[in-house]
Amino acid sequence: MSRRENETFSIKDIIQDLLKKNRLQNGIDQLAVKEAWKTVMGKGVMSYTDTIVLRKDLLIVKLTSSTLREELSYGNEKIIQMINDHLGKELVNSLKLV
Repeated sequence: MSRRENETFSIKDIIQDLLKKNRLQNGIDQLAVKEAWKTVMGKGVMSYTDTIVLRKDLLIVKLTSSTLREELSYGNEKIIQMINDHLGKELVNSLKLV
């Protein structure tokens, strides 16, 4: 894309262009989802959380407590909605608790 010298761009546009060209958005989304999980679910659930991985639109969360896993599985849709609301965009479409 050719740009003239007198054109102005917002910092937001420049950063988004940089992320797109260097394929960094996936890593940033991973970090954002981990932080959203910690904030939305709280310290209690976080203490039983082993790993959090985002693959495309699937959020995979490994829990160390089978009881907690079963309890949270009843509220999958609610958890997905709360995480997406926290992120401000539809990043997670499904949740797998392992």
